[in-house]
Amino acid sequence: MFSKPSLMTRVAIGKTIGLIVGLFGFFLLPYFSPESDPLLRWGVLFWYITVGAVIGVYGVFIWHPVLHLPMPWWFRAPLIGGWMNFVLTFFAYDAFQSMIISIFGEDFIFGSPFWFVLEGAIVGLIMGFFATRFGGEGRETVDVPTT
Repeated sequence: MFSKPSLMTRVAIGKTIGLIVGLFGFFLLPYFSPESDPLLRWGVLFWYITVGAVIGVYGVFIWHPVLHLPMPWWFRAPLIGGWMNFVLTFFAYDAFQSMIISIFGEDFIFGSPFWFVLEGAIVGLIMGFFATRFGGEGRETVDVPTT
């Protein structure tokens, strides 16, 4: 289907998967947390599109620039997805805390909103897999062939 590695293909695949995950969040959030702000729904939608774009772009870096260690897609993508969801949870802690309580109750053993970090790592892994599978990775994604 996609024969040549392409950065644009990576970004498009990451954003498409982010759109799908974001749409799930957008439409299911009122069922999980009816009192949540509509802006949170829009934020989740746009957030996952952005996460997909970032994972797509970072497919160029297959080596850590400072430590000179390999960073395969299965390490890089969940790290980015988890980190991005950590930042989201850090800034919207109260909204996610109320969502967890409304879904599972106050006595739920895994009541921390920081479980969204694991969810971001899993979504990032999925995004990274498909972006690498169909868009390639490494420097060849940005090299422009000479004619």
